[in-house]
Amino acid sequence: MILLSDIDALVRAGESNTIEFKASFNRETIESLCAFANTNGGQVLIGVSDSGQIPGLDLSDETVQGWLNQIKQSTTPSLLPDIVVKEIAAKKIVVITVQEFPIKPVAFRGKYFKRVENSNHQLSPLEISNLHLQSLKLSWDSYPAHDATLDDLDVIKIERFISRVNTAGRFMLGGSWQKSLEKLDLIRKNKPANAAKLLFAKELKQYSIHVGRFKTPSMIIDDKMIKNTLYEAVEETMRFIISHLKVAFEFTGEIQRTEIFEYSLPALRELVLNAIVHRDYTSPVDVQIKIFDQEITIFNPGKLYGDVTIEKLKTDTYQSRTRNKLVAEAFYLTKDIEKYGSGYIRVREEIKSYPTMRFDYEESGDGFLVTLRYSQQKTVTTPKTTPKTTPKTRDRLLELITENNQITREELSEQLGIGINGVKQQILKLKKDGILERVGDNRTGFWKTRGKPIIQGDTLGEGSGKGQAVRGKRKAGEKRGKEGK
Repeated sequence: MILLSDIDALVRAGESNTIEFKASFNRETIESLCAFANTNGGQVLIGVSDSGQIPGLDLSDETVQGWLNQIKQSTTPSLLPDIVVKEIAAKKIVVITVQEFPIKPVAFRGKYFKRVENSNHQLSPLEISNLHLQSLKLSWDSYPAHDATLDDLDVIKIERFISRVNTAGRFMLGGSWQKSLEKLDLIRKNKPANAAKLLFAKELKQYSIHVGRFKTPSMIIDDKMIKNTLYEAVEETMRFIISHLKVAFEFTGEIQRTEIFEYSLPALRELVLNAIVHRDYTSPVDVQIKIFDQEITIFNPGKLYGDVTIEKLKTDTYQSRTRNKLVAEAFYLTKDIEKYGSGYIRVREEIKSYPTMRFDYEESGDGFLVTLRYSQQKTVTTPKTTPKTTPKTRDRLLELITENNQITREELSEQLGIGINGVKQQILKLKKDGILERVGDNRTGFWKTRGKPIIQGDTLGEGSGKGQAVRGKRKAGEKRGKEGK
């Protein structure tokens, strides 16, 4: 809060998330005071125009008291701000100061506002509910599930969870499964909390993850509606995503080949976890994941929670604000979440080896949208290595045939991005060199290679995400190989 002795500096600084200028007292003044009370507190300067000019005020003895009465009578709970008259260059202004209210939200004639940068934002019913829970330091998932009993919980899922917690070592659970869940506040007075239902229900049908593979924004190739408890939903979602990712194989001269995915699997898993753990479960909207040729978008219902902003998320020092406290704690105890407020930091670290990959996020409608995307380039580079060109078409063709010895010329044409005549010419050359032969006819036969082809460098080819950054060091390549298995 700006000190009253710094009024000159305050006026020069202009309006902000804690300062508002008004040429005269009106209903918008009280609206701003409510917005400040519902956010971080603030001050309204009466007698100062939006541009920072000071026309001043003509005040009578009853004016300020009348304003105070209007504020008290039109706000619920009633606000009792501090009001001080100040003089600047022989002109009077009034500074009205309100502190952040402890139990939110405060209403102005039945409407609720919060301060966003230098303007007031009217709250939706969902935002009103979340703000109230947040001010009480409660979360929706800690309340008893009105539509579930202990009999509706899957004991096998619970015992699996307890085993994972004890193995992780962040907390030790003992005794019966019911006592264990009571220690974590997932059960209270023999009633499961909403979090327990989300994590361990025998059936969970009202919350979905809709994931699909798109060729264009309007052309969907494959999709799946996942309705499952949260731990199982994470794994099921990851399996679907991985099944639609391009993958390269790096041959290093050893028996085992290294798998290189076009996206970092740990980064994708972190974003899936974030969407599932932090979504607003009071919203009927599904988590939506769309896989395109060169980008993946993840939308989850629920805007940023608490005082977290887009700008804060871009730093490595942002503080986490957790919408679903018990759910987040469960995933932390099983080490699916490393620590609160570090998810986006890890994503940025994971994609550093993907030079043209971008990580974007924004509030969209009543939710939050995350995008991972990459651009095309014809050369591949890695930190600490020199640039490499994309592999020869012949090497790529041999790799495709090694993976599927019944692949057709048309499929090879599509995979290689060359015409059918180009495929035929490559096959003819390989036959002449004694590397490739066709066994059987074109319809029922198969390809046979003599010896294992050695693929140098990246095998995804132009336009793939990982085609931008093949590791020069075998150790790093082996690490990604394990992630993909």
